[in-house]
Amino acid sequence: MLQLLWFKRDLRVHDHAPLAAAAAAGRVLPVYVHEPELRQADDHDPRHAAFVHECLQELRDALNERGVALLELHGTLPDVFEALCEQLPIGAIYAHEECGNGISYARDRRVRAWARQRGLPLHELPGNGVVRRLASRDGWHEQWLQHVRAPRNSAPARLAGATAHELSLVPQQLLAPRADALRITAVPGMVERQQGGRRNAEQLLHTFLHERGEHYRVAMSSPSDAIDACSRLSVHLTWGTLSVREAYQAARGRARDIRNALHESPPTAQRDALVRWQQSLVSFASRLEWRDHFVQKLESEPALEYRPYDPIFDDVWPRDADAERLAAWREGRTGYPLVDACMRSVHATGWLTFRMRAMVMSFASHYLWLHWREAGLVLARAFTDYEPGIHWSQCQMQAGVTGINTIRIYNPIKQAAEHDAAGAFVRRWVPELAALPTTDLLRPWDAPPLMQQMHGVHMGRDYPLPMVPHEASYAHARDTLHALKQSAQQQGVSRRVWQQHGSRRTPLNAPTR
Repeated sequence: MLQLLWFKRDLRVHDHAPLAAAAAAGRVLPVYVHEPELRQADDHDPRHAAFVHECLQELRDALNERGVALLELHGTLPDVFEALCEQLPIGAIYAHEECGNGISYARDRRVRAWARQRGLPLHELPGNGVVRRLASRDGWHEQWLQHVRAPRNSAPARLAGATAHELSLVPQQLLAPRADALRITAVPGMVERQQGGRRNAEQLLHTFLHERGEHYRVAMSSPSDAIDACSRLSVHLTWGTLSVREAYQAARGRARDIRNALHESPPTAQRDALVRWQQSLVSFASRLEWRDHFVQKLESEPALEYRPYDPIFDDVWPRDADAERLAAWREGRTGYPLVDACMRSVHATGWLTFRMRAMVMSFASHYLWLHWREAGLVLARAFTDYEPGIHWSQCQMQAGVTGINTIRIYNPIKQAAEHDAAGAFVRRWVPELAALPTTDLLRPWDAPPLMQQMHGVHMGRDYPLPMVPHEASYAHARDTLHALKQSAQQQGVSRRVWQQHGSRRTPLNAPTR
């Protein structure tokens, strides 16, 4: 019998529990299904397909080296599996549990129902620290630690697979269009797209832990410095070329080496550097847990992708977004330089540091008064590392509709002063303002006409004036959201949300990040 190994967003052979289990059970048939429904979804972008294609190239090679071929199929599930079972002796299906978007959630439910009806064993194993059917958030932190500290699954040296005759029985209509139809080597408008594949993930992890990560703890908020100081592993964790456990254990090993070095009483300068490394690694490990903490929210309540934590927040924003405001925000022409620089940057690179993600989402919700779902879809398509569990939880958190988190309205002028003080990031992505003095980059609309003329910048012509007034927009959002949060607390909404989703390491009503 063949053990069907279903790859989803876990495109690796290392630390892959379903692969290990399938190999132990018999001959392995590795399958990846290109699903039109996911490709046509409103949160999908060609940058996602391009990254996945590169990951599949390396996965294909890794499996070939172990004696089996990756079967790439095309179609709707479970129809594809049914057609395979009609032709091949499939004994069981092995896969990772996935916490994806609503489409993948519905697909997984269909596959489970089909497998039960067919009497075919379907083994779904945890792929990260997220717990399926979690009864209570109490003790979740301990469960997460147990997962990431458990031994990794070794990549098998050899695998037994399907025979050539069996592979010839695969229905031709299921075979994915090879190469030309699926390959995307360039994405329009992107200039610095991260490349997919396991080798890139391993290189990023190594350089972060040994070269780039020393200043991670303090540099992660800067839109310029974070590009190098952050691990940049988020996209690899999203598509599964690297597991959270691998990243955590590598960071833990590096931290152990640093502790040993500190015990040797190094010179002061070296000791200071080691302390910075130690602090950054603690922050990095914390962010890995933070990642799974947020994915757990969507796993426990899948509807959070589409609706707020409670109906009390349903009508905060109009459902039909203001098309002009949404387009201006998406294209980086709101008249607020740091916001526009971030939006132009993320469309060109597919990545943005966390604080800037929070700021642009806050700006869309609080200044432009756009619904978090509409703004969230723009960012979902822009982020190559789009992880639904983190993304939709964060969209709601930054919009201020969770009922438990501190409402933060990010002031784009203050953020620019604190995190792009020299204006390097704004000058790169908003070149029409590059000639202005740094002091005028914060509020270019206030630059005197003579100053604009001296530097060849005409506000309202070369760069737009602010779409909305700063002070009035801030005050409106503050007053509206604080009143709603107070109402949610009075009605017991906040208590219910905290019981289901709140971090037990942070008391209810305490500020969280």
